[in-house]
Amino acid sequence: MIGELLAPCRVLPVITAGDEAGTVRLCRALAAAGMRAVEITLRTPAALDSLRAVKAELPQLLVAAGTVTNPRELDAALEAGADILVSPGATASLLRAAAERRAHFVPGVATASEVMQGLDHGIDTFKLFPAAAAGGIGLLKSLAGPFPGVQFCPTGGLTADNFRDYLALPNVVCCGGSWMVAPALVEAGDWDRIAALAADAMAEHNHRE
Repeated sequence: MIGELLAPCRVLPVITAGDEAGTVRLCRALAAAGMRAVEITLRTPAALDSLRAVKAELPQLLVAAGTVTNPRELDAALEAGADILVSPGATASLLRAAAERRAHFVPGVATASEVMQGLDHGIDTFKLFPAAAAGGIGLLKSLAGPFPGVQFCPTGGLTADNFRDYLALPNVVCCGGSWMVAPALVEAGDWDRIAALAADAMAEHNHRE
């Protein structure tokens, strides 16, 4: 189910919310460029209010809450209207809470044992994090053998130059990245550049193909 939601999204922009209005403005630019989903990380005081505002202003966007690290944050994100919950890892309490709430939960993994723990809780779609540092494409290819039914959203170290290499893998459902929402671009209000990077991320092909 989560895989079906994420597959059309291709790239999940990982957003650090500075303020509510700015986050809505950013998400509006991303949506206008063709992006279908965003991830708003729970790393700032403005995160939950920003998530709530984006859901209200842009109901067509799939909005994920990122950096969910405990059941309390999971509940707060669900209350704010998050469609999907994403974590950099997975604890027994978080996996249990997500199952009890029947939440669309994408836990972070970096090893086979962590995948197996998630499978025990009925999860088959994971965030590979930190993707590049953990082994990147080589690790994803290795995990495909023992876990043929598992899908991944690699995040961490992906760029405009390499994300298509990840997307080309059969067990990658989408990618997470922040290159199109880099703080310098957002702070400068460079909406044209943000839109161009977002549109490129959603394009099936680029000049190298």
